[in-house]
This record gives sequence, C-alpha cells and structure tokens, in this order.
Amino acid sequence: MIALQAYYDGSVIQPLEKIQAQKNQKLIITILDEFIEETPAEEAEKTARGILGKYARPELQKMEKTAWEKAVVTRYGNA
Repeated sequence: MIALQAYYDGSVIQPLEKIQAQKNQKLIITILDEFIEETPAEEAEKTARGILGKYARPELQKMEKTAWEKAVVTRYGNA
C-alpha cells in the first residue's frame, strides 16, 4: 500500500505528490481534521502554473493529446 498527501479543493482531490497508481486501481481516502492554507490569488499568480494560466486556451486541449505524435510524423514521416 502507498500513502500520499493530497487536499480537497472544493471540487476534486488534488495530490501534493506524484501518484503511482494504475487506472481503475482502488484507493482508500482518509479525511483528516487538518487544513492547508489557501494561496491568495495574487500569490498563485507568482507560481509558474499561475503565470502560465492566463495563456491557457481550453479549446486546444483536445489537440494536446496527439500533439507529440503529430510532431514526430511531421519531422520523420511515417516510419
């Protein structure tokens, strides 16, 4: 069994470290009586994720799934 730290952001559980689990693997979630401090919006904007977030284009997310494969085909052709 593996233990990892995470927090609930009000919508979903956000891991604080990389998860080493497989698809459909069962999890046991324990809710603690401890809280983390929320990062104010102005603080979040100082992180790389916060800074780059303003450039996010959700309409392009579907294309990201195959971007690497398309780039390889463009560069090397169908091998």
